[in-house]
Amino acid sequence: MSVYLDNAASTALVPQALAAMSDAWSRPGNPMSLHDAGRRARRLLEESRETIARCVGARPSEVIFTAGGTEADNLAVKGIYRARNAQDQRRRRLVISAVEHHAVLDPAQWLADNEGAELVVLPVDAHGRVDPADLRAELAAHADEVAMISVMWANNEVGCLQPIDELSSLAREFGVPLHSDAVAAVGHVPVDFAASGLSALSLAAHKFGGPQGFGALVLGREVLAQPLLHGGGHERDLRSGTQDVAGAAGTAAALQAAIERAAQDTAAVTAVRDRLLNVLATIDGVTVNSGTDGLPGMVHASFEYCEGDSLLMLLDAKGVQCSTGSACTAGVASASHVLLAMGLDRAAARGSLRFSIGPDNTVADIDHVAAVLPEVVDRARAAGLMGVR
Repeated sequence: MSVYLDNAASTALVPQALAAMSDAWSRPGNPMSLHDAGRRARRLLEESRETIARCVGARPSEVIFTAGGTEADNLAVKGIYRARNAQDQRRRRLVISAVEHHAVLDPAQWLADNEGAELVVLPVDAHGRVDPADLRAELAAHADEVAMISVMWANNEVGCLQPIDELSSLAREFGVPLHSDAVAAVGHVPVDFAASGLSALSLAAHKFGGPQGFGALVLGREVLAQPLLHGGGHERDLRSGTQDVAGAAGTAAALQAAIERAAQDTAAVTAVRDRLLNVLATIDGVTVNSGTDGLPGMVHASFEYCEGDSLLMLLDAKGVQCSTGSACTAGVASASHVLLAMGLDRAAARGSLRFSIGPDNTVADIDHVAAVLPEVVDRARAAGLMGVR
């Protein structure tokens, strides 16, 4: 039996997306061409943009297509920072949370290393959440020096939701743009760009049943940003390159489907999650790091005296596929920065697994996990204890 519990890394392409992409691929046409085939491709591209915008509470003109969440995050962080700094050289402070995905952490650090940005990292509590009071203190002291803020909507490792409404209200109060990496959130919890008051928001299609390699940056019309790519001025002069019409169509179809079945999927995922939590509660030395008020399908746990990589491979051999954290850092032999920021020690952080449940998972899947997990933990624990002797 094979059980896939790594939906936070990537989901299966849903039938609606496959059908939309297959239809788009069957027709030639560059959406920038003026002939009939080009106009047809352009119409499909813009209809897809309208659907995506409607699903996330944005205007179509605010949706900028990218090659995924990482590019969208980079465009937001580098693009907004550079535009604001170019307007006012005093604006060199770049504020992010301690639990951001590396698609935000790394470009922020790159700006600090190469362009003189002053990186400010907001701490989080034991649940992984930013305290709005910390952001208020930063803005009250340095509002004229802050170029931008980036705080993720939902954490991709432990699933906690940030107080985006409060953070956004503070950012608007002090006149500073706030971007949110919503890659883990879109399609899984309600996301409304206009209502949130955010300046920018990133999403990635393969997190909600769409194609890998396609994403979008939702950028307010009034928000200035500099492009990362030049050559044609596609996508509001902020992202040059011939648009992926099939990717846009597949993303729109997948997101529409996710929104339409949100209530039933959340109920199904929650039931499976609760069953998994019950299984983990029967094993000694397990600490659950995720809460039940975050992303419905996320279960993150630390296993005492175990190495996460050992658990991962032993479970894989038993037909259970999960992860030790973000797939973007798989194979990196270091403790998760998210867990360390939450106050876990390095041993607990290294001995952790993330199980991410999708709507196709069943209670039978978790029954299989229950059948193999105790033996796996015993073997990993024995190996871990031998290693410290």
